[in-house]
Amino acid sequence: MTRVLVADDQALVRGSFRLLVETAPGLEAVGEAANGAEAVELARATRPDVVLMDVRMPELDGIEATRLICADPATADVRVLILTTFDLDTYVYAALRAGASGFLLKDTPPADLLSAIGVVAAGEALLAPSVTKRLIAQFSRLEPVAVPSLAGVTDREREVLVLIARGLSNTEIAERLYLGLATVKTHVGRLLSKLHARDRAQLVIAAYESGLVGRAS
Repeated sequence: MTRVLVADDQALVRGSFRLLVETAPGLEAVGEAANGAEAVELARATRPDVVLMDVRMPELDGIEATRLICADPATADVRVLILTTFDLDTYVYAALRAGASGFLLKDTPPADLLSAIGVVAAGEALLAPSVTKRLIAQFSRLEPVAVPSLAGVTDREREVLVLIARGLSNTEIAERLYLGLATVKTHVGRLLSKLHARDRAQLVIAAYESGLVGRAS
């Protein structure tokens, strides 16, 4: 059973998402938060698998709430899925850098949202490569970032990182590079360690910000 926490400052939106989760097989809604501070508190109290996080909330916004949840050892395994109105939103980019595992538009069809919860709960990133590229191209110019160093990353690991950034799954990477699935998982694990990345979403960000994958549209 995948446990889901819903965080949004609009009661109607929260209720709609909660109802959707509660009526889906294999999912359980463990609480609702009306702001970021409540989201952090409830994440610590309920230990959900996934938090559906709005970014623009009072008291504490979704970015800082995401950062606190992802940085706290007690909730480090919690995955955050950002819900936003606009894909090209500086808040989305900041939330991804804070540790969110992906994002969806709020008008995403219900079936796609439920599928996304499963993807994120399984530890995968939910990032459309084309949107990620535009996000980074637009907002990395506005806010200077520390460019990730690829020193120590092998040529094969760089190949894997490029394919992760392009949205391929481990199985697809294995097929593309003619490798065993276990070998690909080993490369991904080493990349996470070497780049100090929390999950695949941060590997995608690192691939673009390091220049390994081009930022141009």
